Amino acid sequence: MQGKFLFEYAVIRVMPRVEREEFINVGIILFCAKQKFLKSIFALDENRIKAFSADIDVSELKANLTAFERISVGAEGSGPIGLYDQASRFRWLTATRSTVVQCSKVHPGFCDDAEETLLRLHRELVL
Repeated sequence: MQGKFLFEYAVIRVMPRVEREEFINVGIILFCAKQKFLKSIFALDENRIKAFSADIDVSELKANLTAFERISVGAEGSGPIGLYDQASRFRWLTATRSTVVQCSKVHPGFCDDAEETLLRLHRELVL
């Protein structure tokens, strides 16, 4: 069996015009309970975002994604959701919503190193 730790991940997406259901993959959130790991990373290509919606506020989008990252690690100042345990933060962040920042369905897998897997998925699905 490849990898021995169960993990779950979702792709973080930006959907500039929710009604059109077109999106751009911008990040990954990964949770591995056995490794006590929950982290998200993102990379914004402003030109791609602007191609979807010229009037999107990129600085506000960056602020929302940064808040998403801070909540995922439970950083100080990440609000009441940031105080939840890792599993609850992951479930809250990946819940279905109709906003500009959304997540894909949650996918499972097995890994040896959650951080390495997060970076690999980011390279494969975002960059």
